[in-house]
Amino acid sequence: MHPLDAWRVGAEPFYQEVGAEVALFEAAYARRLPLLLKGPTGCGKTRFVEYMAWRLGRPLVTVACNDDLSANDLVGRWLLDADGTRWQDGPLTLAARYGAICYLDEIVEARADTAVVIHPLTDTRRMLPVGARNEIVRAHPDFALAVSYNPGADAREMKTSTRQRFCALAFDYPAREAEAAIVARESGIAPERAAQIVGLGIRTRRLQGQGLDEGASTRMLVQAATLVAQGVALGDACRMALLDPLTDDPATRQALEGALDAAL
Repeated sequence: MHPLDAWRVGAEPFYQEVGAEVALFEAAYARRLPLLLKGPTGCGKTRFVEYMAWRLGRPLVTVACNDDLSANDLVGRWLLDADGTRWQDGPLTLAARYGAICYLDEIVEARADTAVVIHPLTDTRRMLPVGARNEIVRAHPDFALAVSYNPGADAREMKTSTRQRFCALAFDYPAREAEAAIVARESGIAPERAAQIVGLGIRTRRLQGQGLDEGASTRMLVQAATLVAQGVALGDACRMALLDPLTDDPATRQALEGALDAAL
C-alpha cells in the first residue's frame, strides 16, 4: 500500500466556480508555487482545494490547524512500541516526501513555530529539515503547499515574512443567484426555498460589526437547507442552523429574528 493511498480524493467534490480560480490554481500548481487562500469562514475554500486535488489527480493531506498544533505535529516524532522506537512522519513530511498537496486550514490558529517550519518548503529550496532524525527531506516534484486563513475572524494575522512567500487567491461568498444554486444542489431542496435561505444569510451578513463578528456562511446555509430536506419547517431549520449558532446575545438575536421574518 502506498503511503498516500488513504489521502486520495475518491469522488469528484461538487464545486461551483465563481471566477478564474480553477485556472489560477492550475497555473500555480504547474510551477509548484505555494498558495494562500483567504476569505470568510465557510465560503468554500476547503471544498475548492478538495476539488482541485481531485481535478489534478493528486492526494490531499489536510491539516485542521488549532492552538495545540505544533511544528512537531506537522513534521513527525519518534514513537515507542513493542519493537522499540520508530519514526512516524507528520502530515507535512508525508506530503513532501511522497508528493501530495498539503493543505493547512486556518494556519494562523496554529502555534507560531508552525509557520517557521514551512518556510524552506515555500521557496526555491523546497526542503523540510527534520531535526529529530537529522534528515533533510527534499520535496517530491509533485508536492505543493496551500494554506488558508480568515482575515476578519481573529486578531491574529499572518506575519509578513510568511505571507510574502505565497501567491494568494481571495475568496468571498458567491453572488446571490450562484449561492442559491449551490445551496439547492448540496441539499436537494427546491430552488425557491434555497433562495429564501440565502436571502436570510445575506441579511445576517449585513449585521457584521453590529453584534456579529461574521454573518452566516454558505456552509451554514447548506445545513439549514439540509434540515428542510429532512422535513424540518423552514423557520425552525433556520433558527437551528443559523440564528442559534450565530449569537447568544438577546439584542442581536432579536435582530436576527427580524431578518428571518423579512426573509421568509
